[in-house]
Amino acid sequence: MPAAKIDAEAALAHLRAKDVVLGRAIDRIGPFALELQKTPSTFGALCEAIVFQQLHPKAASTIFGRVRALFPEANELDPEQILSTPDAELRAAGLSGAKLLSLQDLARRTVEGTVPTLRQARRMDDDEIITRLVEVRGIGRWTAQMFLMFRLGRPDVLPVDDFGIKKGFGIVFKTTEAPRKEDIERRGARWAPYRTVASWYLWRAAEQQVKKP
Repeated sequence: MPAAKIDAEAALAHLRAKDVVLGRAIDRIGPFALELQKTPSTFGALCEAIVFQQLHPKAASTIFGRVRALFPEANELDPEQILSTPDAELRAAGLSGAKLLSLQDLARRTVEGTVPTLRQARRMDDDEIITRLVEVRGIGRWTAQMFLMFRLGRPDVLPVDDFGIKKGFGIVFKTTEAPRKEDIERRGARWAPYRTVASWYLWRAAEQQVKKP
């Protein structure tokens, strides 16, 4: 099932009207171009998210590829396969003990129905999805929010605890001190219902600052 498509034209018009300062950043950064993931299942998307946590993307990609290679005939990762594979084989692929436990818990909760399928998630609101996902070992609110934004294409997500969001907020709004999440939430209220789009621009602002000589 394809991810929802955010109406970029409506979102940018809303953000420019509601926040002149953010609007200037939007004009400076350019067109909105959030790329959505195409992982065919919630389980597969969250498996990948768990493996990539706190690792360099290249190293995480290698480990995830080794996990996928354990099931060469499968088009996607399956919770039953994870649960039936010996721990030693999964560890040999490069998984840490903590990530192995997280993947196994994710698999169990997927089989039990706690973790919704993509089709089910389409009919659920953001808070309900987050509540379900954070029950899984190793998945916190931030990971759940990334799933909402980058797999489901939800338009109104603001991950206030994200480092890049805080950095970008400080750059765009020229704060003299590190912004608190309460500050971001308060300012972000005017961006609803397009806080995902605003978040994307805060990330880009942070990236552009890093790239400056």
